[in-house]
Amino acid sequence: MRILIISDTHRRDDRFLELIKRVKPIDMLIHCGDSEGSEDLYLEYAGCPVEIVSGNNDFFTDLPREKEFQLGKYKVWLTHGHNYYVSMGNSMLKEEAQARGVDIVMYGHTHKPVIDMERDITAINPGSLSFPRQEGRRPSYILMELDKDGQAHYHLNYL
Repeated sequence: MRILIISDTHRRDDRFLELIKRVKPIDMLIHCGDSEGSEDLYLEYAGCPVEIVSGNNDFFTDLPREKEFQLGKYKVWLTHGHNYYVSMGNSMLKEEAQARGVDIVMYGHTHKPVIDMERDITAINPGSLSFPRQEGRRPSYILMELDKDGQAHYHLNYL
C-alpha cells in the first residue's frame, strides 16, 4: 500500500498536480491541513481515498480539525498540529498521541519535514509543497508504504 502524505499547500496546487503525476498510482492521499479550499481538486486527481483535516488557515470549511482512522495495523491520528504548539517542537503532540493510544500522528503547520520514530509513537510531518521553511527550502512530501507484512516504511522526498 502506497500513501502520499502532504501538507500546507495553501491553494498553490501546481506542485500538487506535478507531484501526483509523478507518484501515481497511490492507494491513499493524506493532507495534514492548510489546503485552503482545494479539497475537491485532491479528490478529483488522487484517484483513491483522501483523508484531510483543516489547518489554521482553512477558514469557512466543513473539514474536521482532527481525525483518527486505521491504516493497516496502525491507528493514525491526523491533525494540523497548531493547537499542540508544534512550532515549539512535537513533544506535546506525541504526549497527546500516546494518551489517545495511537501508533502514528501526522501533522503539518511548521512547513518543515519530520520523521520522528520512537518506540511507541511515530510523528510524521511532510513539510510543505508550497512554502517550505527547512534549510534549502525544497518542497517536500512523504511516501509511506505498508509492505507485505504490514510494516510501515517512510520516505521523505523533495520536488
